[in-house]
Amino acid sequence: MLSDVTFKYNSLPINIQTGENLKQPISNLTGEREEKEVATKYNKLRSRLQNEQKRLVEELEQLEASTRPAEVRREGSPFGKREEEAAETQELENQLVQENRIKEQLALVEHALRKFEEGTYGLCENCGQPIDPARLEALPQARRCISCKAQQAKDEKSKISPG
Repeated sequence: MLSDVTFKYNSLPINIQTGENLKQPISNLTGEREEKEVATKYNKLRSRLQNEQKRLVEELEQLEASTRPAEVRREGSPFGKREEEAAETQELENQLVQENRIKEQLALVEHALRKFEEGTYGLCENCGQPIDPARLEALPQARRCISCKAQQAKDEKSKISPG
């Protein structure tokens, strides 16, 4: 297992603090500069993921704190009015949907952060090829390269539509 300061770039372990190629010595200045730039970009992506993780955890905590207990929701009447109950039910359903959405996003972000620790961040989970840096910039928690993601979407679409 690679240390927490390494990641793989084109299947080579790179120290993300120094940009040093850990598998073979760097022979030219251009390659060294490129690897340091990649390491800097990956550090920025890791920082973005950590900030997003923190934001999602805070949002989830606020959402959970805003949920009123059942006793408080129906304090007026022990039986409650149908309109009030319907409104409360709708509110709870909306809150659960939002909570599930946040939990799904948080799981994706945490998975990406684990991949940093394992040294596999930036590699497609399907084919093992590097994910395009532009895709990672747009979606740091991306798990698949564009080709594999397109194939996954195509496969899911064919499962849904008959014929």
